[in-house]
Amino acid sequence: MCGIVGYLGNANRNGVDVILEGLTRLEYRGYDSAGICFRNEKSELLTIKSVGKVQNLKSLLELNKNRPISNMAIGHTRWATHGEVAEKNAHPHVNGKLAIVHNGIIENLYELKSYLQAEGVQFSSDTDSEVFLHLTYKFFNSGASLKDAVIEAFKLIKGNSAFLVIAHDLQEMIAIKRVAPLVIGRNSYQSEVFVSSDPFALIGYADQLLFPEDEVVAVLTLEEEPQFFELNGAASKRFSTQNQQMHYSDLGKGSYEHFMQKEIFEQPLLIKNWIHHYLEGQGKKSVEELTKLLSIRPEKIGRIHLVACGTAWHAALLIGDMIERTSRIPTNVQLASEFRYKNPILHANDIAIFISQSGETADTLAAQELCKRADLFTLAIVNVANSTLYRNSHFNLLTHAGIEVGVASTKAFTLQVLTGYLFSKILKEREGFDRNQFKHNVYELLQNMERGLDRAGEIAAIASELYSKKGFIFTGRGPYFPIALEGALKIKEIAYVHAEGYAAGELKHGPIALIDEEMVNIAILGSELFEKTLSNMEEVRARKGIIFAIAPKEFSEVRPRLGNHDFYFPLEYGKEVDLNPLYVSTLMQLFSYYVAKMRGTDIDKPRNLAKSVTVE
Repeated sequence: MCGIVGYLGNANRNGVDVILEGLTRLEYRGYDSAGICFRNEKSELLTIKSVGKVQNLKSLLELNKNRPISNMAIGHTRWATHGEVAEKNAHPHVNGKLAIVHNGIIENLYELKSYLQAEGVQFSSDTDSEVFLHLTYKFFNSGASLKDAVIEAFKLIKGNSAFLVIAHDLQEMIAIKRVAPLVIGRNSYQSEVFVSSDPFALIGYADQLLFPEDEVVAVLTLEEEPQFFELNGAASKRFSTQNQQMHYSDLGKGSYEHFMQKEIFEQPLLIKNWIHHYLEGQGKKSVEELTKLLSIRPEKIGRIHLVACGTAWHAALLIGDMIERTSRIPTNVQLASEFRYKNPILHANDIAIFISQSGETADTLAAQELCKRADLFTLAIVNVANSTLYRNSHFNLLTHAGIEVGVASTKAFTLQVLTGYLFSKILKEREGFDRNQFKHNVYELLQNMERGLDRAGEIAAIASELYSKKGFIFTGRGPYFPIALEGALKIKEIAYVHAEGYAAGELKHGPIALIDEEMVNIAILGSELFEKTLSNMEEVRARKGIIFAIAPKEFSEVRPRLGNHDFYFPLEYGKEVDLNPLYVSTLMQLFSYYVAKMRGTDIDKPRNLAKSVTVE
C-alpha cells in the first residue's frame, strides 16, 4: 500500500527530483505522509519528512536555499499501520549509516523489538519498519556486506514486505521482497537504476523493467547490471524482464477535472479496444488457448471459485451469476480475506479465478497460493501484466483497462466484468464460441454506454437534489444486486457519506428501519422481478423515503412515475442480458462522482484508502 521509489544514477540527473516525481505519481495509491533520504557530497544521509501530501514535502525542500542535489536517494509515501500519522513515523528510517523504506507488515514485530531493546537499541518511531533498519545495521556493523546484512535481517522477519536499503558510504542499493510488489527499472541509454513498488513511477525514466520473485535480493550499482541472489547467497535467475510500454502522457487528465471523471468517460473507447484485442488482435490467441484448456466436458469441472476483494469482488459476483446461468456450473464467490482462512473445500477438478486490478492484492495472492497447493487450475483476471498475480497464475486474461489513477475503481470494474463475460461464453460454447454474437452483445453495451454518458447532465441534476441527504440505500435484484453493492461502495469511498447496498427483497428484514425523509433509496429495476422490486419501493415510499429509480425504458409507459427521481435506460434486446448491469454501473459511477464533487471531497485521492492493498 505504501509507495517506494529509489534512484541511483549519474550526475546528469538529480536523484531528489526523480524521487519527488515518483512519489507524486504514486499519490493515487493512498498515503498519509511522505519522506525522502538522499546522500550529499559529504556522504551523509539527509532526511526530510512531512505529514500530509507530497506537496508538503516539496515545500520543505524549496525552503532550502541550496536545493539538494544527489545521485542516490530513496523516497516513500506511507499508509499508516503501526504508529499514528506523525513525522517520526514517516519513512525513510535512518540511523546515520543506513536508510530504509518499507512496504508491508512485519508480523513478529514485538518479538524482534524486545530482542533489539534488550541489546540496548533505542527506537525513534512506533513503526514495525524500524525493526528492519536496526536488524540490518546489527549485521552490517558486525562486518557483513550490505547485501548479506539485508539477507540475514530478512530471514528473521515474518509477513509480506518489500524493502529498499542504502548505506552512506556505498554506491549501491539493496532491494528485497516477499509478496509485496517491487520493480527495478533500467535506462539503457544512461547509467541509471530505479526501484519502485509500482511501474507507473518509472514511466519516462526506465525502458526496461525487472521483476524479482519472492525472497530474491537485488544488488543495484552503476558499474554493472542488476545482480540477483537467493537467501543462501547463490546467484539467482528468478526474475522476469519486460520492456517499458507505457508513456507519461497516459497519466494525464486531459480536459477533465478529475481522473475519476476521465476514467468514467473513456470506458466506451476502452471497450472498443478490448473487443478488437480479444476478437481480432493479439488476444485472439488467448481466446483460442483458453478454449482448448476448457475443452473438457462440463461435468468434469467440479466448481468454479471466484475470489477477490472490494470492487473486484462485486465483479466476481456478476461473473459468477453469468457462469451459473449460461453453463450451469456451480460457482463459489468469496472474499479473498475470508477464503484464505476458512479452510475451503477444494477439489482438483475445480477452477479458481482471481480478480484484481493491480495484481498485488495481498489477500488475493494468499488465496491463489492456497489453491495452487491444492492443484487447482488458476486463472487471473488482472489489469497489470507481470504483476505477482499474473506471474503466479496458470492462465491470464488481461483486462486492458489502462492506467487507473483514481483510487475508486471505475473502468477497471467494467473491464473485469467484460473479461469474465468472455470467460463464461468460452466455457459454455467451447469450440462453438460465437464471436459474431459476442461482438454484437458487447457493441450494444458500448453504444448504450455512450448514450448514457451523453446524459451525464441528468445524473448531475439529480445528484444536486440529493447530495446533502444523510444516507443512501442502493437496492437491486438478480444481476443488479452486485451493482447496488458497487454503487454504495463508490459513494462511500469518495463522498464520505453513509451508504449500503442490499438485495431489494432484504429491505424489510432490517434495513427499512433506517428509512425516513432524509434517507435516499436508489432503486435499480431490471426486467426480472420488476413487480417485486416495485413492491419493495412502495415500502420505502410508505415511510417517506426519497426514491431515485433507475429502470428499463420499456416500463416508462407502464408506470411513468416510479420515484421522486427517475432515470430510464434502454433495453435493446431480450428481456434481460448479461451486460445491462454494466450500463447501470456507469450511471452509479457518475452519480457518486457528482455527489462527491458537490460535497467538496478529494475525489481522486479519498482519505484512508489505497489503490493497491498490499497488506492484510
